[in-house]
Amino acid sequence: MSTCGFSRREAAFLRRLTPEWRIQKFLDDTRYDVAGAACRSPRRVLHERTAQCLDGALFAAAALRLHGCPPLIMDLEAERDDDHVVALFRRHGRWGAIARSNFSGLRFREPVFRTLRDLALSYVESYFNLRREKTLRRYSVAVDLARFDTQHWMTSDADQWAIGEHLVHVRHFALLTPAMARALAPVDRRTFAAGMLGRQVDASAR
Repeated sequence: MSTCGFSRREAAFLRRLTPEWRIQKFLDDTRYDVAGAACRSPRRVLHERTAQCLDGALFAAAALRLHGCPPLIMDLEAERDDDHVVALFRRHGRWGAIARSNFSGLRFREPVFRTLRDLALSYVESYFNLRREKTLRRYSVAVDLARFDTQHWMTSDADQWAIGEHLVHVRHFALLTPAMARALAPVDRRTFAAGMLGRQVDASAR
């Protein structure tokens, strides 16, 4: 049985993260890298117990690969806000997602969505900036990380920013028309407070 370059102990740990919500729980228990100074490989996330959104998605994709799934990710593109990356999986012909985020509503999605567009739309209400604006606008095609196997993206000590750069150039699709975007309501205070629950801040910025 292939370990995809991980040690047998590492691979055994990743295989135990099943069903998929256990991968999400592992990521939720990591420290969120507020500074975003690194883009760790899944091996580094496993050992450092630290992740931001992109390396969290890479970790989830690698764990899913060891479960027999293709290592797929999708980019969510926003305006006046940061983009977000989620790992994709399918069960019974439906899409779900796993993600690490500093906002509570931008993480796990059960595999109940028929299309990637439906999955992406499920994030619209929870995707907002600190001005309480709903900011999600586009989603990408599914990107198979196997294309990066030659750079050992799962186990390398080097940062994996090349994957993030690749996501900038893949095809994206609009979720909202300009008229729909202009008509979006501001996020209400309770939803905003719920989305900020557990948010980690950079202590050095205080």
